[in-house]
Amino acid sequence: MAEQLHIINGDDLHHNFLELEIPGDIVVWREMLCEGPTSYELDTDEFLKLRTGFLYKHYQITAEDYNRQFIEELHKLKVSNSYDEIVLWFEFDLFSHINMLAVISFLQENKKNIPVSLVCSKRLKGEKEFTPLSQLSMDNLKNHYEQRIPLNEDDLEMANLMWQLYNGDNPQRLIGQIKTKTNFEYLSACIRAHLERFPNSRTGLNSLEHNVLKLIEKNNITSFHHLIGYTLEYQGYFGFGDLQVERIINHLKLFFEERNGIVVLTPAGIEALNFEKNFYQHLKDEEYLGGVRKYDFLYDSTTHKILKL
Repeated sequence: MAEQLHIINGDDLHHNFLELEIPGDIVVWREMLCEGPTSYELDTDEFLKLRTGFLYKHYQITAEDYNRQFIEELHKLKVSNSYDEIVLWFEFDLFSHINMLAVISFLQENKKNIPVSLVCSKRLKGEKEFTPLSQLSMDNLKNHYEQRIPLNEDDLEMANLMWQLYNGDNPQRLIGQIKTKTNFEYLSACIRAHLERFPNSRTGLNSLEHNVLKLIEKNNITSFHHLIGYTLEYQGYFGFGDLQVERIINHLKLFFEERNGIVVLTPAGIEALNFEKNFYQHLKDEEYLGGVRKYDFLYDSTTHKILKL
């Protein structure tokens, strides 16, 4: 039997994977590289400084915890030369795909000339609906594994290029790669979602922030936690967790308030939702998306281009 190395995105999916009792070694990927500053090379002092600084500031993850949960797992990939196949287990969303690009880049940079395949959320033959991997039944999860997608050299090179561009100084360059055909079914949608995270040129809010205001307008939301739940459910391709969504909503306190047991838009929220006023200066901070500061660029929703300030 071929010896496999399974690289699994997150502990929830890892728990389900163990129930399948598929033979092979395991690396659990515990990072959220879609958020905060990153650098192209993962196992460097620069990368470690960027990530531990960001994660401790916003999520109180210590450098010790980060080393144990992520760096030690990453080092396992450096000695992964004896396998017949590397199997990637990653979801369809931006959160997972940015992690996946980094994994593939790390394997490429460390000269792992081993066949790579991908288990990714999709609707397979015989399945009634599209469901994230972590929510699939064991039979359907095994079905995904048995129908995993072989990645060719062009796919791996594209993933490496995308990770390089994500860490570059001009996110506009990602747009030129969106229409490139690969075996990554959701990569184009994820890159579009990433570009829409930059502030809209008309309002200063990005796509997800604008969607939060729409959810408030259209639903009877009774609390801050209720709003988090709605945002998690209706976030599209972003794939953020509750802590990430909570950070996003906290950034929008200017635009909503709780009144008589209902979360409603403030006058500023109505203006932003209706594209009547630009709140860029109110929202501007030093947050990073990959290799660039979020507020150093604007997203033009008419032309779908990224504009550098």
